[in-house]
Amino acid sequence: MSVTQHAEPAVTSPPASGPKQTDGRTAERPLVVRLLARPEVGVFLGAVAVYVFFLISAPPVRDASSMANILYQSSTLGIVTIPVALLMIGGEFDLSAGVGVITSALTASMISYQLTMNVWVGVIAALVVSLAIGFFNGWMVVKTGLPSFLVTLGTFLILQGVNLAVTKLVTGNVATDDISNMDGFDQARKVFASSFDIGGVQVKITVFWWLLFAAIATWVLLRTKYGNWTFAVGGNKDSARAVGVPVAFTKISLFMLVGFGAWFVGMHQLFSFNTVQSGEGVGIELIYISGAVIGGCLLTGGYGSAIGPVFGAFMFGMVQQGIVYAGWNPDWFKAFLGVMLLGAVLINLWVQRTMTRR
Repeated sequence: MSVTQHAEPAVTSPPASGPKQTDGRTAERPLVVRLLARPEVGVFLGAVAVYVFFLISAPPVRDASSMANILYQSSTLGIVTIPVALLMIGGEFDLSAGVGVITSALTASMISYQLTMNVWVGVIAALVVSLAIGFFNGWMVVKTGLPSFLVTLGTFLILQGVNLAVTKLVTGNVATDDISNMDGFDQARKVFASSFDIGGVQVKITVFWWLLFAAIATWVLLRTKYGNWTFAVGGNKDSARAVGVPVAFTKISLFMLVGFGAWFVGMHQLFSFNTVQSGEGVGIELIYISGAVIGGCLLTGGYGSAIGPVFGAFMFGMVQQGIVYAGWNPDWFKAFLGVMLLGAVLINLWVQRTMTRR
């Protein structure tokens, strides 16, 4: 088969001025479309809309202390939602993050109390356990080729059973013992569960940690080689491997980042309430994933940001607390959650189609 080429006559004079001829495939998209195609813009507008809605329907939201509570609820979700979002950009997701939070808290509490150690020993041991869980999830996904859904579903069930069984075996109860009188507790509480007075309003330290982690994650995604690797393995891992991207390292480390987030929130819960209920954490993983999806991360991987999930977590905190401040039945929270998730999926679908249209 031959390809016929048509020679163009030489042009000795500049072409006539006039509007640039383009077709539908090469025409530049409108500014509004290009802005909405950004992963964080849509959820930002959604967060503003939710905030205005509850600002009108729930007058207590206008109080500064109420906003501090909303930001606190958002931060406890957002700290884990950020690494979950990075993992989703890398093409995977983790169903064990919710019970992983409780696993880390139980580990720190029982090692400290049962062995009468300084609580920082338990904190470090819990970090090792959480990172090991993330490493196991990532290693299984990479080495076996199984979908992360199946691998982390198995881990979720294992941790759920271990949390309950080991806690009953060690403490004789479904909850851990109070560690508030142990050495190092006050110092650890300052790091994970203290509050700051800002203009007469108590703001939890988790809010500052949440924003710091978001800033670091954004810098990593946009300014570092590791960020490029994350997008590459989520877009097409075979192509990424072909150009030298360490796919195994990237995916395993992303799972370990989720373990780190779960550990941090687990420590916050432990040092906020002094004890941990072993049966908690079930179902929270869906909120983490939903926050990432609402924040603009595609389930297919390769697209998203770290800022979008911040607004996604804020929407959850706003709805969760706003329903209470409005005096409505708290059961409506799950209904709002479903509506926001479906809306985000439809918007993400539109964004994906807009990006691929030429």
